[in-house]
Amino acid sequence: GLGPKRVRVLYDQLGITTVEGLKEAAKEQKLRRLDGFGAKLENELLRETRVLSKKENRILLREAEEAAEPLLAYLKKFRGVELAEIAGSYRRGKETVGDLDLVASAQDGKSVIDHFVKYPDIAEILSQGETRSSVVLRSGLQVDLRVVRPRSYGAALFYFTGSRAHNLHLRNTAIDRGLKINEYGVYRGDEWIAGETEAEFYRVFDLPYILPELREERGEIEAALKGKLPEPVSLEQIRGDLHTHTLDSDGKNSLEEMAAAAKALRYEYLAITDHALLAGVIDGLDADGLARQMEAIDRINEKLEGIRLLKGIEVDILEDGSLALPDEVLDRLDICVAAVHSAYELPEKKQTERVIRALDNPNVHILAHPTSRRFGKRGPVAIDLEKVMLAALERGVYLEVNGTPDRLDLDDIHCKLAKEMGLKLVISTDAHSTGELDFIRYGVGQARRGWLEAGDVINTQRWNRLELRNKS
Repeated sequence: GLGPKRVRVLYDQLGITTVEGLKEAAKEQKLRRLDGFGAKLENELLRETRVLSKKENRILLREAEEAAEPLLAYLKKFRGVELAEIAGSYRRGKETVGDLDLVASAQDGKSVIDHFVKYPDIAEILSQGETRSSVVLRSGLQVDLRVVRPRSYGAALFYFTGSRAHNLHLRNTAIDRGLKINEYGVYRGDEWIAGETEAEFYRVFDLPYILPELREERGEIEAALKGKLPEPVSLEQIRGDLHTHTLDSDGKNSLEEMAAAAKALRYEYLAITDHALLAGVIDGLDADGLARQMEAIDRINEKLEGIRLLKGIEVDILEDGSLALPDEVLDRLDICVAAVHSAYELPEKKQTERVIRALDNPNVHILAHPTSRRFGKRGPVAIDLEKVMLAALERGVYLEVNGTPDRLDLDDIHCKLAKEMGLKLVISTDAHSTGELDFIRYGVGQARRGWLEAGDVINTQRWNRLELRNKS
């Protein structure tokens, strides 16, 4: 640790005033030369500063994916690797990732490590041993690799996937049964009894396999013991996207192009929900523009086969809770998505009342990105989300699980709460281009972490069964 005297030495002799400065000095082995430090303390401080940096420098799941998948492919191509997977928060599908944990099985761990550290995108090798290595990629992302023998692969994958709380629960269960667990397996005394696969690992505790997305110590072990684990919604069960944009507002593709892309995904329907003019979008739609778009959609639907475009809008919720377009316009639409795009700073009571008043409007079907958060840009608005969810349930409005990677809004905790309340949700992309329709997989991942099943998500329904809000 650092007391006042050492902090003074750091400042006087090296001019260090920040954690980053301390980390750089430790990496360059400048600290060990100072009075009262030494190599051991220098290494401890380097580890601590890296932990702090990881906490501060989490990246989006999508950004982690761009680094992780090519690296995993590189590792799997090596002849000595039998199995390999990315573990940690990445495997659990968390919204942001601090670093990457890789687990591989092989008979010769050293040869795998030697291959790993030759990966072209590595900027720095932090450590390199017989069965483990830590590196930093050029992007700044740290990657830790652990190589185990095949019989320990399942145990290692479990151990390094986490979460810590989930693992601790099973560790305590093991102790109660006179067992011990670690990254190499399950042991009774010195006898190894399981660990080759995760399923085998869980069976020791009379548990079915628990999906990585559920391993957050939110009742999954108790549910597993009772045979009540959910069957989380899958990407293949999504029948359509109910929140997308086109060139008519701030999107990058035409109606026809979005329809073709959605059809390629085997969707049965696609809602076109361009911004209303008041969203601060220069090319947003006013009432006349929306009317023209609706006519265009009718013409396109006459020609389309296998998919249907829904006429919709993403309409602003104004500060007083009214909507940015009149009811006589909204009443003509197939679907209305309401959202907050301004006055983010309102206090909780006013923000909550504002949103609930918008839900009172019988034309509103969906509340989009309910907390308005954007990772790296702004946090969630101050809002009593549980009160909003109850209001939505009472009014027949659905809340959105927005799949845009820097939103993922609702979060997983409120997805699970919605399920428990009986409030159905919709998984949408908020796509502004054909390529962004692929964001649906991030929304599905978030929903899976929230225990949502197909029956909890309205856009798993076929077109002829799609239930939107009944207008009073």
